[in-house]
Amino acid sequence: MRRLSSEKIPFSFSFVSYNSTKGTSKGVVAVANARLGKRERREYHKHADIVESYIDLDTGEQKRFYQPLLLTFNGIDLELK
Repeated sequence: MRRLSSEKIPFSFSFVSYNSTKGTSKGVVAVANARLGKRERREYHKHADIVESYIDLDTGEQKRFYQPLLLTFNGIDLELK
């Protein structure tokens, strides 16, 4: 994801949403065209080491997801080991 983003190549991915403030999820989120943004800094986000920011290239929105909740990348199912 980082390499593709640095080369300005979009990718798709899906993840399980999670709002750590509310302790809630809205289920699976699929993003068709995205690139990663700059990493969050620890002083701005307590989970900066596992949070990735991205831009949804279809909507122009800046969003975040938790790395451990990543499900797919470019159509490939992922699994935590």
